[in-house]
Amino acid sequence: MHVVIMGCGRVGSTLARTLEKRGHTVAIIDQSADSFRRLSPNYTGRTITGMGFDREILIEAGIEEAEAFAAVSNGDNSNILAARVARETFGVGNVVARIYDPGRAEVYQRLGIPTVGTVRWTVDQMMRRLLPEGSEPEWRDPSGTVRLAEVHVHSDWVGRAAFDIEKATGARVAFLTRLGEGLLPRADTVIQEGDLVHVVMLEKDVAAIESQLGHKPEEL
Repeated sequence: MHVVIMGCGRVGSTLARTLEKRGHTVAIIDQSADSFRRLSPNYTGRTITGMGFDREILIEAGIEEAEAFAAVSNGDNSNILAARVARETFGVGNVVARIYDPGRAEVYQRLGIPTVGTVRWTVDQMMRRLLPEGSEPEWRDPSGTVRLAEVHVHSDWVGRAAFDIEKATGARVAFLTRLGEGLLPRADTVIQEGDLVHVVMLEKDVAAIESQLGHKPEEL
């Protein structure tokens, strides 16, 4: 598919490289032509100098045939404005904006504009490592009802089937991280030493599930 990116900083240039490696076409917009020096020498997509929320600039970048748009400049207002133009003016279905202010990120998320709150994401990642007994959310649905989180499990869960967690808690094991790689659990998947367990659960059940998985499993 064709993807338009606004912002050729570290995030934007990395996105462009990753998307091209996966076979997608890319156009990247930035106010400064010097920013394009961050792109890989093998980059074959379009580079457009200008404002990423300007209609003519977006058209030049191929927004009319784009299936996705990412606003990752260093300005919250610019990112949100560009994301809204891409979605509301050009009808791009898959739009995401990087927002530094976590309060703003939550507001725009509720308005239907997916956002990545850089500071909040970093804090969540740190919290999951500093406080492994807590399930800092990796994702919440816009209503705040459902949470995806990495949950600490008691060592006695090692050797038990991943689906035993579902039987015990009513939650869903979304995936495991094993030796740094994601793993979708199957019926015969067993929890191993060092596995990180990522669980989808209702927000209201978080405390109870954390407590249950933090103790030895009861016989099922």
